[in-house]
Amino acid sequence: MSTKATSRPTGLPHAVFLQRVTDEPATSPEVRLGQGAFLALRFVDLLDPDREPPTPDVFRYQWAATERYCAELAGEGTEASHLSCIVRAAGEAHRTEQFELIAPTLFAYALYLEHESHLEEAEDVLQTMIKVGDGRLRTTDTVSAWLRMGRVRRMQTDFERALAAYAEAGRIAASVDDRQSVLLSRVGECNVIHFRGNLAEAEQAWRAVLADARATTFRIVQAHAEHGLGNVLVRRGRAHEGAPHLWSAFELHEDDLSQSRALGDLALALLALGDVSAAERALNHVVRRGGSAELVTNAVIELMHCASFRRDRVTFERWREQALEGLDSALPNIRADYHLKVGIGFARFGNYRRAESELQRALEVATANDLHEMTFRVERIQAGLDMCAAQDEAENVVVDYASHAEALREVSASLASLGA
Repeated sequence: MSTKATSRPTGLPHAVFLQRVTDEPATSPEVRLGQGAFLALRFVDLLDPDREPPTPDVFRYQWAATERYCAELAGEGTEASHLSCIVRAAGEAHRTEQFELIAPTLFAYALYLEHESHLEEAEDVLQTMIKVGDGRLRTTDTVSAWLRMGRVRRMQTDFERALAAYAEAGRIAASVDDRQSVLLSRVGECNVIHFRGNLAEAEQAWRAVLADARATTFRIVQAHAEHGLGNVLVRRGRAHEGAPHLWSAFELHEDDLSQSRALGDLALALLALGDVSAAERALNHVVRRGGSAELVTNAVIELMHCASFRRDRVTFERWREQALEGLDSALPNIRADYHLKVGIGFARFGNYRRAESELQRALEVATANDLHEMTFRVERIQAGLDMCAAQDEAENVVVDYASHAEALREVSASLASLGA
């Protein structure tokens, strides 16, 4: 699969970084950092094996000019540091012909941009890493870039190109018998199936990955598979089955961010089961931990949802105002979820006019971004909006939890211990 076949047609390379000028004053740090990124990546492009190598004088001139501009950004924080590292690594790669030197700095910058929700920019950096490093990077670096590319595209709801990226990662990993990365590419594909809304197929795919992962020592794959299976079971109305998988994911994950995501998702399962106290305990732990803006915003939205579940109007409004602060820059799925949960909240408090308005907004965001599973949920709630004030879904559903009761008690007890 060629780089060209999986890339969007573009005009000026890296022009996405220059789009910041449309949102900020021309002299703002954000715009200057965008211009610095544009220059740094244009400098990296000089290493592209598909272009004619620059003369030594041209290369030295562009290196000096780019380095000088980045030095002027030195006081602008983390992003400026990333840009300086990229320029330095590109210069050394050219001098020593060790082109693999550019991979760590570009990958780290892409991760930073992803965490800041600059997804198009993160994709541009990863595409640069793959294109410039074609045939010259370590296989593990190339596979990592394609896996991350799949994630970034999936977060943009660009599902077909996300699948293409995951398939490429799996193909390259299989060619060198990297079984862990092959499984991670399947994890990515499962996520795409899930977010597209085909939950039955997603459950089947997650179970297959989990079975294969348990036959290995790949803890990270097991963690992702437990996490994904837990989530899809919750979304299919089987939260009593999903919650133990999500707790297992929390215990298996080794980084703080993934652990917090698992706790946040576990809270959704507990809320679906009517265990609001345990759900709030998990969510407050996520907020206290901090982390990415996306993660904290999600937790705040769910705390707002818990407050409306308890019919606590004051706490609902407090969390709603806090969630609203970062909503403009949030991803489409988070924006849709916010409007959905606010709509449910207003309905619980008897304000149906505002509830209908919020649910319609949630539907518009979900439809515009091909969030099919979210669309189905919103439409189902719209059809039974008047029931929100009377009874909640978790109060209505009668399920035989007997076979899962012990596991659920263990999860609740572990959460209480975690909070202490």
